[in-house]
Amino acid sequence: MSKASGEIKAEPDLTPLLDIVFQLITFFMLVINFGNDNYDQRVRLPVAASAAAVEPGPVEEDRLVLNIDKEGRLLINGAELTMDDAMKEIRNQADIKRRDAERYAEKKKLPKPDPNNLSTNVIIRCDRVTPYSDLYRLITACQERGFRKFSLKAMNAEG
Repeated sequence: MSKASGEIKAEPDLTPLLDIVFQLITFFMLVINFGNDNYDQRVRLPVAASAAAVEPGPVEEDRLVLNIDKEGRLLINGAELTMDDAMKEIRNQADIKRRDAERYAEKKKLPKPDPNNLSTNVIIRCDRVTPYSDLYRLITACQERGFRKFSLKAMNAEG
């Protein structure tokens, strides 16, 4: 109560509201899907006049992104893998994708998928100065493990 006027002042306590807003922001930051988490910025894509934006596919499309640096090394989660380690990583990824496809087919009561024909789209982001022999070796290793769908990334000449 104010001594001079006899009025009662009511001021809301904003602390609980700020706490809820902070918790919501934290929640959404944890669950958001960062689309560029597989794209290594050290890879400088080649420039192609015919490069076009890819139409967005189904959200549930299975993808595997391979970043290849200028020395032909596979970049996974910031680590540079030698060619032998890259071959092991491709084998591991194929095994994971194969098990996931089998579980999905079992869950949906579908026929067992062909283990030599994975439906995963392999997106290859290769540096513009990578030796072709290194790129070819990685693509061949992917094909030997059952990957059949490939997308090669490039930058548009105008962008």
